Amino acid sequence: MGRTPHKGLLEADNQHDTQIVQEALRRVNLSALASRHFNTLSGGEKQRALVARALAQEPKLLVLDEPTNHLDIRYQLEILTLVRGLGITTLVTLHDLNLAATYCQRLYLLAEGRIVTAGPPETVLTSAWLRAVFGVEAYCGAHPVTGQLHLVFMAPDALGTGRSVAK
Repeated sequence: MGRTPHKGLLEADNQHDTQIVQEALRRVNLSALASRHFNTLSGGEKQRALVARALAQEPKLLVLDEPTNHLDIRYQLEILTLVRGLGITTLVTLHDLNLAATYCQRLYLLAEGRIVTAGPPETVLTSAWLRAVFGVEAYCGAHPVTGQLHLVFMAPDALGTGRSVAK
């Protein structure tokens, strides 16, 4: 599971490989499911298994494309909490901007395939940038319970401005 980059053409896994895989499964809390086939796992378990496979490769950088896609909110939070706690530099693509605000230290906001702004969530996820890039009105403020940046989105004319910002 994930050790191929460290192997020769016909080289089999050895005890060291097994230990690395077991540690990766332990880190994502899947040790108890190690004998199950991938297709029998839930969506959240599959995402954790994919992270474990990546960890077994002993990366210095982890790249994840929409790791929360099609997951229930519990598993979205679980996978992002897990990834944040790995201690590995991670580049992640997320479309859920509230999750990005909560779990990411630095954001890159893209429009038409180009970076339009970058920085900490508070400087990237502003009403002006969200209006310019996505054509929506947004309230960007502190969540009343967590105190973290939280976004509320509205249709372009929801504030009664009489104008539309759609492109």
